[in-house]
Amino acid sequence: MSILPDKVAIVTGGANGIGRAIAIRFAAEGARVVVSDRDTAHGQELVGSIVAAGGQAVFVRADVSMDHDMDLLFRRALDIYGGVHIMVNNAGIEGANVAIGEYDIAEFDRVIDVNLRGVFLGMQAALKHMATSGGGVILNMSSVAGLKGFATLAPYTASKHAVIGLTKAAALEYAAQHIRVNAICPGAVVTDMIHRITKNDPAVEASYAKLQPIGRMGTPDEIAEVALFLCSDASSFLTGVALPADGGIMAG
Repeated sequence: MSILPDKVAIVTGGANGIGRAIAIRFAAEGARVVVSDRDTAHGQELVGSIVAAGGQAVFVRADVSMDHDMDLLFRRALDIYGGVHIMVNNAGIEGANVAIGEYDIAEFDRVIDVNLRGVFLGMQAALKHMATSGGGVILNMSSVAGLKGFATLAPYTASKHAVIGLTKAAALEYAAQHIRVNAICPGAVVTDMIHRITKNDPAVEASYAKLQPIGRMGTPDEIAEVALFLCSDASSFLTGVALPADGGIMAG
């Protein structure tokens, strides 16, 4: 029996990495998925794969930092599927790996625009719809960098802390309207982002693996399973939660 039958889910940053794994997992559980990304080629390829496997999905190109794009994304989802039940604000960038004193302000703005403004705009569009349609679920992608500090990734760390703040505030504001708002805080996960941060240096990647007491980095599929739980009725009593999926980092 499917876990998300007839649900409509938007996944931003859905063309690659964790977003891609979430889109595939949700579609396999009966959801009609709207994959959104700036990467049109990989987004369309993913949708083709989902449809070929018997799922339902469409691709809508959008830049999450642009309010016009987010409005268009939501309108397209409503036009195609008639409603939105799940909003996954997954799109994010790591930014430069530089100490605060040397950080370029334009790069700082870019990280905040995508990681924080993008989540805010996605939440705002979803909340407006869900508040008048009987409720829904919003899932925001934070990070263990939203729970603790990471040197030379200050704007990323700040943005992910702020995502948790938005998550908790929205959970309180909209609980009475049957809207649940939660966040996932992944540890190091094997994605293109990690490869960029480590510059594909095996020694650096090994050090990132050792950050997790479990002894390895996570996989996008493992995070997708957590996302499925938080967006399903199995977590119906959870809202305002920032759930670490970090191989034990926050246990210490």
